[in-house]
Amino acid sequence: MTERVITLKGFFDEARSGRLSAIRCRGCGELAIPPKELCPQCHTRQWELVPLLGTGTIASFTVIRIAPRGRGEEVPYAVAVVKLDEGVSLLGRMVDVPLDAIKAGMRVRFRPLVLSDQAVIGFEPT
Repeated sequence: MTERVITLKGFFDEARSGRLSAIRCRGCGELAIPPKELCPQCHTRQWELVPLLGTGTIASFTVIRIAPRGRGEEVPYAVAVVKLDEGVSLLGRMVDVPLDAIKAGMRVRFRPLVLSDQAVIGFEPT
């Protein structure tokens, strides 16, 4: 039987469609996001796809004021590390919130973004 391979491209395709998912190791139960080749805990390759609620709390954030090449029109914007309610952390861009209102501890929810035809993980306040 051929198992579905969970790739980074697949992760972002799902995110573009509004679905946030992680992978859980069937060997030890470790949850990982985004997908990884091997389980960081037990070093096996026994993944299963797990849907996530997409809600969590900002652990930390930064405001980007100098844009990467080709993204000058997007600054300033904030990027946050969000600890999801399922226990894993994920980096995403903050949207629909003034930059000076973003705080560690703020409750947020996943919101898919598409920038320059590329899927991006976004979060908005709940």
